[in-house]
Amino acid sequence: MQEAFTRLGIGLAFAAVLVYLLMVVNFQSWTDPFIIITALPGAFTGIVWALFLTQTTFSVPSLMGAIMSIGVATANSILLVTFAIERMELGRTALQAAVDAGCTRLRPICMTALAMIIGMLPMALGMGEGGEQNAPLARAVIGD
Repeated sequence: MQEAFTRLGIGLAFAAVLVYLLMVVNFQSWTDPFIIITALPGAFTGIVWALFLTQTTFSVPSLMGAIMSIGVATANSILLVTFAIERMELGRTALQAAVDAGCTRLRPICMTALAMIIGMLPMALGMGEGGEQNAPLARAVIGD
């Protein structure tokens, strides 16, 4: 179990670094991907709180759910930052671009989060035969 946790932790860290480097190439900047990556600690905090509130321990399925949630959080951050960059290129200030991006992209981000929550809710309840085995994965995803 300790070896599985270690490997999943290394995989999570490696995935974050690889995604960051891929975004550096895509955005042709070091700072924009860094801004996107700063959303990941907030997502991980939500995962930890959800597991704590549901009294679910860290396990291999919950860490797999965390990796999935980190991917969704990164995608949402990319949407927000890309929109703000486009607004800044049109001559808006950084603050105006950030407010515009927040107002315009809040609904799609909330829709993505709600779809994840609704989709994972039956699994998170852990009902049925073997339901408690996959419940930590769903609870981690919902915590994002």
